[in-house]
Amino acid sequence: MAFDGIVTKCIVSELNKSIINSKVNKIFEPTKNDLMLGLYNSGINYCLHVCINPSTCRLNLTTHSKPNPMNAPNFCMLLRKHLIGARIISISSFDLDRIVEINFECYNELNDKITKKLYIEIIGSCSNIILTNNNNVIIDAIKHISCNREIMPARVYELPTNTKNSILNINSFDEFNLCLSSITTNEPLDKKISDSFNGLCRPFIQYVLENNNNNLKASFEFIKNIISGIETNSLTCIKTNNDYVIDFSGTNDEPLKINFFIDDYYYNKETDNSFKSFRNDILKVVLSALKKSTKKLDNINNKLNECSKMNEYKVYGELITSNLYRLKDNTESATLENYYDNNSPITIPMDKSISPNKNAEKYFKKYNKLKNTLEIVSIQKKETEKELNYIESIVFSIENARSIHDLEDIFDEISENLITSKGNKNVKQKNGKKETSKDNLLKYEINEFTVLVGKNNRQNDELTLKIASKEDYWFHTQGIHGSHVILRTEGKEVDENTIFQCAKLAAKHSKAKLSSNVPVDYCLIKFVKKPNSAKPGMVVYTNYKTLYV
Repeated sequence: MAFDGIVTKCIVSELNKSIINSKVNKIFEPTKNDLMLGLYNSGINYCLHVCINPSTCRLNLTTHSKPNPMNAPNFCMLLRKHLIGARIISISSFDLDRIVEINFECYNELNDKITKKLYIEIIGSCSNIILTNNNNVIIDAIKHISCNREIMPARVYELPTNTKNSILNINSFDEFNLCLSSITTNEPLDKKISDSFNGLCRPFIQYVLENNNNNLKASFEFIKNIISGIETNSLTCIKTNNDYVIDFSGTNDEPLKINFFIDDYYYNKETDNSFKSFRNDILKVVLSALKKSTKKLDNINNKLNECSKMNEYKVYGELITSNLYRLKDNTESATLENYYDNNSPITIPMDKSISPNKNAEKYFKKYNKLKNTLEIVSIQKKETEKELNYIESIVFSIENARSIHDLEDIFDEISENLITSKGNKNVKQKNGKKETSKDNLLKYEINEFTVLVGKNNRQNDELTLKIASKEDYWFHTQGIHGSHVILRTEGKEVDENTIFQCAKLAAKHSKAKLSSNVPVDYCLIKFVKKPNSAKPGMVVYTNYKTLYV
């Protein structure tokens, strides 16, 4: 939903009915693009949120908290100095511009009552927050360059220039049509209207035209009626074409209806954007580790292929040694009877620059080297395969994460078990382990039994090794990455149908969730163990049965 001039006007109208005479008691700046003003008015606490992020810029009361940084930025400290204890005496907007002026009444050092102004410009990448005195002289701003203007202290604040027409000053359809006729380009009608008039975004214009069957006069009347309805609190936000626009609600029983809709809409949008960005960052790190481990395994397999020739080199050495009396120097090859293969002839490559005896030593040396390499590389292969299996389990957890909290769990896990183990010095070690709350686990009810499901490796460990009791049942897909599923028995007998439903749940929360026939192992928790030095989520189990679901 675009935060256009009409939405700005609606927000300002609602704020005028709720926070006038509010006292500012808190100010903090969670990020470089967010400013929060804590307000108190007649026994009610409000929080006014100003966001100047280009993609989510807005002004509204919010119920969603943001972390207060330990060290306040300079602009935040300046606002605290000037506005803490001040009262809001008026809030206004200019025409349908997305510029809001908030007037504060406060006291100076001499205890004289004075007025200060906070200008909030909600203009995409040019958004800004500017504090001035009563004479519009700038005290400071969060940005010093905005809309090709220098916003510097001690200069007089000037509004950004706007060349568009104001529909508030248009009183008839003829005037409206005349403004449109001045545009001679072959652009769509909705773009013409949006480019001609201030404060009207294209999604809103598209909705108006569709709602009025592209009748221009009816659309003009609709827009004017919408603007008239701003002060009467008769507007709301409705969904259309995968977006939201302003329309009539028919009721006026909710004084901050649009305000809190905007709050929830943009909060969900920011949360979704943060989730995607965080997930992609973690995935990038994990896939990089996966690529390195895969490459390492390929190199190990190549070495193992070389080691497959070691017995051949041993035979060469023995045959040369047993036939030294027949071999001459400076020979490039020797054809001898292989007594390991019914005396069938075998041609052995020789280095003519050295004696036959030295050639034999060379082959024995190759054999011993490859023999030692085989022992080392075989161990490395097992460790690398475990590492790959673990990294793939993390990828599965990332793909199934549904919240920022899930991703934070995964990030903590890879910080301790993946990133630092690769020697990354930029990741700080944590002193203590983060506890997993039962509330963060997935919870199901099956035939009056409680079933808990972990969403990542750390939750799987917590669930299986700490939360579950010895008589609970443990489920996991056989040889397939998936969640640990725990059936809480609480001393009751478990029937076959419940076991089967839990097995289906384990298949659903696994990498094989789209398969038609999935093997699921299950056993009592007392038969599930975690080996020493095993990675998170990795366990071994015995006395199990298998179901195909």
